Amino acid sequence: MPISEDAVREELKKVVDPELFVNIVDLGLIYVVNLEEGGEGTTNVEIEMTMTSPACPAGPQLIGQSKQSVSAMEGVGEVEVKIVMDPPWTPDRMTEDAKDQLGIF
Repeated sequence: MPISEDAVREELKKVVDPELFVNIVDLGLIYVVNLEEGGEGTTNVEIEMTMTSPACPAGPQLIGQSKQSVSAMEGVGEVEVKIVMDPPWTPDRMTEDAKDQLGIF
């Protein structure tokens, strides 16, 4: 099965913020998913994501889980997760489902 941005984002929905109990995709933490052809028929994945705050204590855990989750996908080669803080995260980036889960109206 070919790797697509949508498939990577679906896989990343398995990564849940341990403080908010909402997945990182619905929280709006995933900014960019880049796919590049890798060696031996694999696809390398580069992810740019942010945190809800620059001092987010769950940052290393979220990075590690994101990399592990995407690396486990069939056909994925190298996975790189970069943290970016520009643009800064705001609750506006959350999906309606995430807002409902957190009681934000």
